[in-house]
Amino acid sequence: MPAGREKRADTAGGPQTFRSPTAVVIWWVWLLFAAANLVDLAVQGRDHFSLVAAAILVLATGVAYVVAQRPRIIADRAGVTIRNPLRDHHIGWGGVSQIDLADLLRVHCDPGPGGRRGRVISAWAVHYSRRHQLAEQTRARREGARLSFRRSSLGLPSGAGSGPYGARTGIQYGSAPASPAVPAAEAEAEKVVRILREYETAARAELVWAGGQTADEAGGQTGDLADDEPKDGVEDATENETADAAEDQTTDLRATGWLEPLTSTWSGRAIAALIIPALILLVVYLV
Repeated sequence: MPAGREKRADTAGGPQTFRSPTAVVIWWVWLLFAAANLVDLAVQGRDHFSLVAAAILVLATGVAYVVAQRPRIIADRAGVTIRNPLRDHHIGWGGVSQIDLADLLRVHCDPGPGGRRGRVISAWAVHYSRRHQLAEQTRARREGARLSFRRSSLGLPSGAGSGPYGARTGIQYGSAPASPAVPAAEAEAEKVVRILREYETAARAELVWAGGQTADEAGGQTGDLADDEPKDGVEDATENETADAAEDQTTDLRATGWLEPLTSTWSGRAIAALIIPALILLVVYLV
């Protein structure tokens, strides 16, 4: 076992789940609101309008479940699972080429067999405001230009601020503007990306190490046979053993999930959470 491999295995730990804290709060607030109103309608409502209102509340609860409660990212040593409102995506780390941030966190998948194009999966669970980031960068550049203009107009050398002008104004003309503060949501999104990239890097290192081990074992077996006297059937047996060892190694890697291809499935529970309340509302409205 190479140095650091055992440490990576220990620090990876169990599966980690990443969700939007805002979405969780919205879900629980709506759930309490809907439950209180349903109880009130059950106690006081006795007409058709109350039934329609209750059906609308149930449908809205289904929408809140799909949009706010379901989206999440689940990462472990084998791969990453992205749960979006209606679909689930799972891929092993061996098939992940890049993880970045746009308006949402994105997982870039390697092209599949047969020359298929690689897919990009967007995760609803992690949002990132590029507009806010660009606004902060523009503000920082304007602040830097303003300070540079003041420094040049006053004839101050670089690093001024401790002289008489700086003492009276309290402005560090020669200093660079402070870095813009990153909002909590954007900082959390960047943290999630860092963690997922650590998973990806550790898995790729394991794949490279396992491939090297397979090659070394095959080379060692061939070298041992070269030193011995040739015997009938020994070469064929050795080749078979080498092929079996390589096949077993590949099987073990696939068992860990690193090499699992991208699979996308529809969530039956999410679809039922929308269709069943919608049918109930339709029946209640028409009756």
